[in-house]
Amino acid sequence: MQLPVTAILLALGIALLVTPLVRKWAFKWGALDRPDRRKVHERLMPRLGGLAVYLSFVAAVLLTQEVTPQTMGLIVGGSLIVLLGLIDDTRGVSPRVKLAGQIVAAFAVIPFGLEVKFITNPFSAEMIALGLFSIPVTVLWLVSVTNAVNLIDGLDGLAGGTTFIALLTLAAVVWIEVTRAEISSPGQRGAVVLALILAGAIFGFLRYNFYPARIFLGDTGSMFLGYSVAVLAIMGLAKGATFISVIIPVVILGIPLLDTVFAVVRRYCGHRPILQPDKEHLHHRLLEMGLSHRQAVLCIYAVNIILGLSAILLTLLTPKQAVLLLAALSTIILIAANKIGVTGIGKPGSYLPSSGKQQRSSRM
Repeated sequence: MQLPVTAILLALGIALLVTPLVRKWAFKWGALDRPDRRKVHERLMPRLGGLAVYLSFVAAVLLTQEVTPQTMGLIVGGSLIVLLGLIDDTRGVSPRVKLAGQIVAAFAVIPFGLEVKFITNPFSAEMIALGLFSIPVTVLWLVSVTNAVNLIDGLDGLAGGTTFIALLTLAAVVWIEVTRAEISSPGQRGAVVLALILAGAIFGFLRYNFYPARIFLGDTGSMFLGYSVAVLAIMGLAKGATFISVIIPVVILGIPLLDTVFAVVRRYCGHRPILQPDKEHLHHRLLEMGLSHRQAVLCIYAVNIILGLSAILLTLLTPKQAVLLLAALSTIILIAANKIGVTGIGKPGSYLPSSGKQQRSSRM
């Protein structure tokens, strides 16, 4: 399988050219992020950057790739997510409406064959058919990852860089699976190609989004990136025949998923509404520890790279060795998370009152 070099470069080039234009649109349409006491930035910022990533990705795919049903499913579902994000970034929507829109987008990919139809028994290679639970599990996965990436979009370049690393890792893992398998599915090969094209679009956008950012992803971008990674994980890894193939997407997306889980646990234990934002996310805690904006982002990048390399290593180990590595990773992560303070154990949380449109999940 050849790397889609032309498509990657095209996506990168379009992102470099389109992002400044989208930045002007954001000011014209009023898609602006205003500073307040829960946000890190101190000046008015356009937050429509995700539209540039979306346009770059879709254009590169349509111009260079054969559009398979699964590829079309990603484009259709991703377009719905982008539409939802555009409305939220320009006019604002309630958390319930946003969740409903995410669920609709998750259902949209199922007719295109993008569905988790089985899981594997962790103690054997036996496949467990999900049956009637297939659709709920698929929707839950897509919505969870979409919101996980949305929640970590709190520092310049954080969500984009995290997703970029996740996409490269996903492509590498699926590439290894494809080369080792006697027969690979078109979906797996497509997942590698699409992941690399999307990574190219993100890399071009990061030119304007890394600290100091000139434009934010906004909900348009953070939700689109999370949704796309979740769909590509289904395309590339959901057909694996081992327990490790089920765990790998979780390892790849370790930072956003764990940060979301810790946020839910922290708010529940603190008797606070689950959707009520706080200032105890990983990036907030790193800043409180004295790291600069850039240092905090690079620190999280480093952890993402370590998790990505671990995911690649998992594909090369025996099942027993993989379980030991997972146990070691889990132990280290839990100890570090508690040490940093993101679990909220033994520390009162910094909660923020609800205030309508300002109660946004992005950059919180």
